[in-house]
Amino acid sequence: MPDIVVMFFLLGLIAGLVRSDLSVPKAAYDMIGLLLMLTIGLKGGMALYGNLDWKILPELLTVIMLGILIPLLLFPVLRKAVGLNLADSASIAAHYGSVSAGTFAVALAYVEAHQIQVAPEVTLYLVAMELPAIVVGLLLFRQLQPGTSVQPSMAKLWHEAFTNRSVILLLGGVVIGMMYGPHQGSSVTDLYTNAFKAVLALFLLEMGLTAAGTLIPLPWRQWRLLLFAMCAPPLLALTGIGAAILLELPMGSAIILASLTASASYIAAPVAIKAAIPDANIGLAMLASLGVTFPFNVIFGIGIYHGVIELLVQA
Repeated sequence: MPDIVVMFFLLGLIAGLVRSDLSVPKAAYDMIGLLLMLTIGLKGGMALYGNLDWKILPELLTVIMLGILIPLLLFPVLRKAVGLNLADSASIAAHYGSVSAGTFAVALAYVEAHQIQVAPEVTLYLVAMELPAIVVGLLLFRQLQPGTSVQPSMAKLWHEAFTNRSVILLLGGVVIGMMYGPHQGSSVTDLYTNAFKAVLALFLLEMGLTAAGTLIPLPWRQWRLLLFAMCAPPLLALTGIGAAILLELPMGSAIILASLTASASYIAAPVAIKAAIPDANIGLAMLASLGVTFPFNVIFGIGIYHGVIELLVQA
């Protein structure tokens, strides 16, 4: 039986597909998103309390390299096999090189529910992969279409990426958690950490409704993109699994890294890409990342990646 939080996603997905009038008010969804990002940061920071070591630097550099490598690998596939134009190929490559905070939250809940060992620095994987992929996507677009009329400076792009509210809350939560640990700030942090699964369930309910919205009516003309969005997660997960085995990460960290490499951004990347590549169709990126890849990972993928890692470790 899947984790109970996944059932909330399925509830939202079904409600959306049958055209129910169920909805989560935007103000409530924004608050849920803020709480989720802050809680993930706090949990990561408290886990790092007293455990921060320069030995994790090679691990983080490897994760950053994954964020750079994945869009470079996917761009020619999207351009040639899927048949997208330059702007959409660069955009979707950036979305898939970047990561899904929602998928991370579900993977974290999964390893905690199964009491699987996880390293404290996994929260840093989010930022380490998200930012480089967005920049690589923009650089691909610039390199192949240098005459484009809108060319925001790299300084502006990095500023927008680092000041994105998700990044601010994640990094801020990590810093606060590292400063106070699991006990000194418990009067505040317990409120967030104890409510983590409840907040995640509400977040996934809205994600289910949104995912259904991208699939109604089903865009059959985009069958190549839909096929790509279904096949990409398990193939991309292999890059995360390979890196985890190479780095000898604990099982929980390997599952989370595989889930992240299999995921696609639907929060930070759309905002950055929409501003940097105005010709890109963000709707196509949302269809692939939120309509297909996110449901696949949440419902099936995380468990599959866990099984594959166990097989490889035992081999």
